[in-house]
Amino acid sequence: MTTITGKRIKIRGKKLSDAKEDYAWQTDPELAKLDAATPLEMTYQKYISEYTFELCYPSTSRCEFAVENLKGEHFANCVYYNINPSESQAEIGIMIGNRDYWNQGYGSEIIQLLLDYVINTAKLNRIYLTTLAWNIRAQKCFKKCGFKEIGMIERDHRSFVLMSINREGWAKFHDTIACQHNTAPSVEQQA
Repeated sequence: MTTITGKRIKIRGKKLSDAKEDYAWQTDPELAKLDAATPLEMTYQKYISEYTFELCYPSTSRCEFAVENLKGEHFANCVYYNINPSESQAEIGIMIGNRDYWNQGYGSEIIQLLLDYVINTAKLNRIYLTTLAWNIRAQKCFKKCGFKEIGMIERDHRSFVLMSINREGWAKFHDTIACQHNTAPSVEQQA
């Protein structure tokens, strides 16, 4: 299992004990709206069954992680998915489910650690994302992490901003923030 440790957080592989928070977040109407989704309506029993299956048989085109503070409290999730090895790219996403962690810079720290991991460990050259056009807070976070707006997409009667960063852009950005903070993430691989 991969663990990426930053200044205030750890990004780690998902485990069954995350299901309770994940279910609560996926059934929350406000969080679903921020994720351009509808709130989950299945029972917890069915959810835990599907969750267990996904942990046992993970997708090869999707890597999901839990995010916790250094005391071990799970407060967010992040993912890279739509992994396309032939084009050396993937899409990323983030959800800070625990509102106590909003507006404190945790989103930027999560994105920076995830980007560093995906670009340097998964060896992908381009990372992209979409965010709702009205979600200015998310767009500011992604721009703060080096993403550039490259266009707009209409999907399911919603407008999304398409943002992207490539390996060279990340290297320049990473060098800048490393000089400012004089820190590097720690990545551990466990069987």
